[in-house]
Amino acid sequence: MDTAEKMRWPFSDGSVTDLLDARSLHGSPDIKKKAQFHSSLVQKLALEKEMEGHVGCVNAIAWNSSGSLLVSGSDDTRINLWNYNNRELVHDIDTGHSANIFCTKFVPETCDEVVVSGAGDAEVRVFNMSRLSGRRPREISMEPTMVYQCHSKRVKKLAVELGNPNVVWSASEDGTLRQHDFRECSSCPRAGSANQECHNVLLDLRCGAKKSLADLPKHPLALKSCDISSVCPHQIIVGGSDAFARLYDRRMLPPLSSCQTKTKPPPCVKMFCPLHLANSKKTYLHLTHVAFSPNGKEVLLSYSGEHVYLFDVDPDNLSSVRYTADYVREQLFVPPFHKVPAKEHAKEKKTSVNTAPRNLSRVDMCKKFMQVATRSLEIGKNLMHGIEACSEVLESTEPDIDDDMRHGFLCTRAALYLKRKWKNDVYMAIRDCNRARKIDATSYQAHLHMAEALLQLGRLKEASEYAEAANRLLPPHCQLSQQVDDFKQRVASAELEKNRMDQNGNSKADTHGKLRSLSEILFRPDVGGSSEEGREDSDYDDEMELDYETSVSGDESRENDQDILRGRLSYRFHQREDQTNEHTGENGSIEFAQNDDFAFQSDVAIDMKQRYVAHCNVGTDIKQASFLGEQGEFIASGSDDGRWFIWEKRTGRLIKMLAGDGAVVNCIQSHPFDCAVATSGIDNTIKLWTPDANATSMVAGPELDVLSAIENNQRTLCRKRQIVLPFEFLERVRMREFSESFECNQS
Repeated sequence: MDTAEKMRWPFSDGSVTDLLDARSLHGSPDIKKKAQFHSSLVQKLALEKEMEGHVGCVNAIAWNSSGSLLVSGSDDTRINLWNYNNRELVHDIDTGHSANIFCTKFVPETCDEVVVSGAGDAEVRVFNMSRLSGRRPREISMEPTMVYQCHSKRVKKLAVELGNPNVVWSASEDGTLRQHDFRECSSCPRAGSANQECHNVLLDLRCGAKKSLADLPKHPLALKSCDISSVCPHQIIVGGSDAFARLYDRRMLPPLSSCQTKTKPPPCVKMFCPLHLANSKKTYLHLTHVAFSPNGKEVLLSYSGEHVYLFDVDPDNLSSVRYTADYVREQLFVPPFHKVPAKEHAKEKKTSVNTAPRNLSRVDMCKKFMQVATRSLEIGKNLMHGIEACSEVLESTEPDIDDDMRHGFLCTRAALYLKRKWKNDVYMAIRDCNRARKIDATSYQAHLHMAEALLQLGRLKEASEYAEAANRLLPPHCQLSQQVDDFKQRVASAELEKNRMDQNGNSKADTHGKLRSLSEILFRPDVGGSSEEGREDSDYDDEMELDYETSVSGDESRENDQDILRGRLSYRFHQREDQTNEHTGENGSIEFAQNDDFAFQSDVAIDMKQRYVAHCNVGTDIKQASFLGEQGEFIASGSDDGRWFIWEKRTGRLIKMLAGDGAVVNCIQSHPFDCAVATSGIDNTIKLWTPDANATSMVAGPELDVLSAIENNQRTLCRKRQIVLPFEFLERVRMREFSESFECNQS
């Protein structure tokens, strides 16, 4: 690695001494917020304490408002309370849940005396810790003060409102978000009971999921996560078993409804989804976590089988655009130069004149970044480092970054994406090419990179058109003409291969729609294309659903069955044509037809503004992505490889990788005021991370090769055959038993 590649890139928060000087000179009032997760402290995070107390996977952790206590919930159906000051276990409470606890929270404004939990038994339980005062034993069995049993499937997330001690919201895989008001009732009958009539359904999304942005919302939306804005508490965001996060204004929602009546999903205020995922139609793609930023202006989404994405709640710039279903293809496949009308040329060729004074040292730094990126592209190594160098410049708002410089970095980053070929890198390259063409519509570099991107997607016709446009835009006697000729040869070879595969595929056309073996059910082979992105157009993912219905015995006196989960594996086959209408159900009625296409208006979604790549999220559906600190300038996520990762929010630059679990890290919660982070996962322990002067700047843990760890994660995300269910699961189904810990894994 040369000198330029070894240089220390500056962070936007400067140095700690700068903060101290600013406080002494100007009396900076927010010095504590800025210093809490300062970059110099984040880079020194290391494991301080491994807190033991649970005997199962720890699926949920949450701080109280003051940061003095931490609450955790586990597969052992117990809630633990931890003291932050001495890092010791205060109380170990047997909740009475009969299945894994997935979420737990302190209820605000209750002096940390009220704790609520949600579990796989579909129950929400409320506990009053004031009853523990004066009691010595740490391990106790405690009766809940309130029990809500109205959900019919697992409760995956709870939400509370700052300043409101009376209400808690629960998101369940039954497709409903329910509002539990402690002042109205302290319990409710179990779902399906004869007298079960709870009027607490805030959002009924049992027919709210969409296969794509253009699709009608007619599929069950199993909710996985929800969050309430701490700044605008009337805003609530939910995410579940499709690619779209939905933001609702509680003031605009209809009155609470009964669970017996299935209602039409209410319109959301905003919808968030990366543009390239809006028409994915992959059934395994779903959200595992949604979260508001501390200032309420951004939302963070974590996808199963995908990356972590950042969105603006109110986008006002080109980095986060609003789009409709018709706009998706227009954005991804803008016509090449020679197919754009002349009037469009004039509009796109407008250049901005930068009259602001330029910081020469900053310009010199940008040139060094370009050298790093160009060097990475030439040697084909350290591509991630080159991409981060480009992002450092492109995400800058400094006036010394002019359009010519921005265009060069966009084209270089697009080329790096196309050479790296990590999951969805091709779409990031298309995004950069479109931005570069808005700066210069006649950019032959942007056209050439766009041609390469379309070739990787299997869009051979469009790739040829862009290659021809690039050839026309090349300067006379340019050395790149040979590169264009070579590219045309590759397209021709790809067309021959495609034709050969099409001819071979015709003989097998009659087998479509017939599942002749279990292997055909569990594994979906690649359908055309030479890369993961080349399979985006497959519609076969939606032909089948698999359900595993489970029940857990709560009788712990039976030693033989205490860790056994009984279940039934059922298959449901659907026609791909949307021909069915809703009709009356068992307990109520949903009197609306889903095929009234004439009344359906295309939804508007907000595109992402930043992507965070390094981790792997395919094994669990409770994996979190979190903002760190009161400023929220850093993003953290767990991973299936037992590590957790920290990125700089603005640039997406990976700045820290830590070994946090023997198997999977699921939960990450930063302390409200200190530079401390609590993590948990498949291990039975909770780990507390704080700055350590002796910690390494990049890696904490036994793995020293950061790039190898990240590339292994990307290979897992982009594996050639999509495994719907793991082999171990099938073996346990065959034996009609599997351990309770599987509840930690993807449902």
